Amino acid sequence: MEHSGGATDAAHLTDHGALDDDLLGRLGGRVRELRAGKSMTVQQLAERSGISRRLMTQIELGQANPSLVTVTRIARQLDTDFAALVAAREPEQPITVHGGDAHVLVWTGEPGSAAHLLESADERVVDLWRWRLVPGDSYRGHADPARSQELFYVLKGELTVFVDDQRVVIRAGESALLRSDRPYSYENSAKTPVEFVRSVLLST
Repeated sequence: MEHSGGATDAAHLTDHGALDDDLLGRLGGRVRELRAGKSMTVQQLAERSGISRRLMTQIELGQANPSLVTVTRIARQLDTDFAALVAAREPEQPITVHGGDAHVLVWTGEPGSAAHLLESADERVVDLWRWRLVPGDSYRGHADPARSQELFYVLKGELTVFVDDQRVVIRAGESALLRSDRPYSYENSAKTPVEFVRSVLLST
């Protein structure tokens, strides 16, 4: 059944900041190409991904700001993965090394805040990210699939994480594990930028 949109769609959009414009255009074109290759209608892909037809159309046109979990769900319905939708997938090798120019800018917030996807395993079982948040900026995440987790290591500054009723500050040199199968957010409450590495382990 098609979702009506509106409030339902809001659960599949990012709450704060935005996915990079170039990435959105690349994502939309790739989704459209793969869907057509499977002779699947927009309605069919939307239903299988758990979103409305309207939102799926906006994603294909590069006009929506979907959550990262929503992009992953769409990728799985197209028999591919998150990285293949947003970046060129290289031939499989025992080890692949990427320079800084190959890292994909995925999210931006206030000027100076950004998230780059550094690496992504097949089927997005695990992702490796580098984040930077300027003072006062934040990111709000929707609940990931059950038993999903995120790992953090703060390189510089302080990262404040909110989950359930907890507020936890992670300082430079400290690491943390977050059970991300519930709503969560993190922000920079300090006076200097925070830089951190984040690994996302999505349960399938």
